[in-house]
Amino acid sequence: MTRLAPGKLVIATHNKGKLGEIRALLAPYGMDCISAGDLGLPEPAETGTTFAENALIKAHAAARAAQLPALADDSGLCVAALGGAPGVYTADWAEAAPFEGGPGRNWYMAMGKVEGRLAQLGPAASRECWFACTLAIAWPDGAEAVYEGRAAGTLTWPPRGTMGFGYDPVFVPLGDTRTFAELDPAEKHAISHRADAFAKLVAAQFA
Repeated sequence: MTRLAPGKLVIATHNKGKLGEIRALLAPYGMDCISAGDLGLPEPAETGTTFAENALIKAHAAARAAQLPALADDSGLCVAALGGAPGVYTADWAEAAPFEGGPGRNWYMAMGKVEGRLAQLGPAASRECWFACTLAIAWPDGAEAVYEGRAAGTLTWPPRGTMGFGYDPVFVPLGDTRTFAELDPAEKHAISHRADAFAKLVAAQFA
């Protein structure tokens, strides 16, 4: 199996929040992380129908373009009562609306869409949900590895907290009463879906 060695690693994202989380998780292993956005790499079309497919598309595109190992994450919120939606289309639910004077993803709108669909199901609808994360590593020679993680929880409304990003303000992890957006970043890193996937990556790549 191909393994990561200390040195440069492209993080296949243009999302600064995601880059920050991944950089913090990889810091102890000598990885010098730089984002695809910092390198000016284009974002490939995410045409997969699973988290793994989309993560691999992004990782291979970045590895080929930069000629460096690349790590991509595809993650999303899955709501049991909505048949696992938004799932792999999590970011798409936040696309449409411009905000703060410019185009971009409106996460408040996306959170409202989830809540609205649950409301249509009635007060007895389950609020069980989970964040899923798939990490894919690709090397310039085409080698690849995939690791999957999950964080279970429930949905709350209205959104609470200012830390975190995406759907964090409506996600309450099991065993807590605070949302991901109310947790100190270090607390979130310890229990998140990304942390679960990273624990598997670290065991395979750095053990």
